[in-house]
Amino acid sequence: MAGAVTAGLAALALVLGTAPAGAAGTKAARAAADLPYAGSTGVGVHNAYEKAKYPYFADALDSGAAMLELDVWTNFFGSSWRVSHDNPFGNDNNCENATTPAQLRTKSRNQNLAGCLSDIRSWHDAHPGHRPVVLKLELKDGFAANLGRGPAELDALLNAKLGEAVYRPGQLASGHPDLDTAARAGAWPSRAAMAGKFLVELIPGTLEEGNANDTLWTDREYAQYLRALAATGRLGQAAAFPAVHRAEAGDPRARYADAALRPWFVVFDGDASAYAGGSIDTAWYDRNHYLLIATDAQGVAPAIDGVHPTEAQARERVALMAAHHASIASADWYPLPSVLATVVPRG
Repeated sequence: MAGAVTAGLAALALVLGTAPAGAAGTKAARAAADLPYAGSTGVGVHNAYEKAKYPYFADALDSGAAMLELDVWTNFFGSSWRVSHDNPFGNDNNCENATTPAQLRTKSRNQNLAGCLSDIRSWHDAHPGHRPVVLKLELKDGFAANLGRGPAELDALLNAKLGEAVYRPGQLASGHPDLDTAARAGAWPSRAAMAGKFLVELIPGTLEEGNANDTLWTDREYAQYLRALAATGRLGQAAAFPAVHRAEAGDPRARYADAALRPWFVVFDGDASAYAGGSIDTAWYDRNHYLLIATDAQGVAPAIDGVHPTEAQARERVALMAAHHASIASADWYPLPSVLATVVPRG
């Protein structure tokens, strides 16, 4: 593996080098657009809703990042879908509920998920054909269907706010019996065809995973929902992809005792250090065209700063994770927009 990584780093050095403005920059952008979506590596921002990182969520969208993360709470301590890091009672974020592009950066912040999605839609309307963006939703305490905050209600909200701007499971699965079959058949579109689209990823939250009384986590609950929609010919209304959370060797979907759920997972999300450590065959994800989200990329040995690495360090780390077949290398490198906008060939 070491030889392959070294060769990959050498090949990617040309791509990752600082491109001059003008023709060379345009050529690099064109080359990125020509890549298959599942054959590219981009850069994500952890907890992009935090005001210390971006004054407004529109600033996060402007950053060029290929993935932006939101933390969502659903419990009975508050109303609606709340967006904050560690406040389960209310909202603490840079979203402002802009209903038109002109309102971006003009209104009060600390809005709920609906407000964040309104910002995203307003930004989308102002930037037709924008880069594809993964919207990663960590449901901190899981779904709460008994409170009207279950998979169907989340889909209704995503559909109402983002509509055709969402790339859907049904679009990937079109003509195939499930997501796994579609992914392995190479059904993902090109990056150019994904222009102007958001892909919503769902992962279980930290509180949910630590709750011994919660026996139905976000990933399994939404996969069950997808399977039920497909069985009744309604997969087209689904707006999100559940992710298998935490890195494991082999096929991590084996953890689901109900084998019929496994084909509804084609997104995997775990610690970058585990993926880069040598015990996991990350090429398996690439061969099957599964998306692989590698978090805390700064922690891969030798560790670099999680917020303020040098640009060269961050670019080298993106190259390393691309060589390890990551689709997204995620960290807190918000001060480095030129790195966040990097897109390179995967693997």
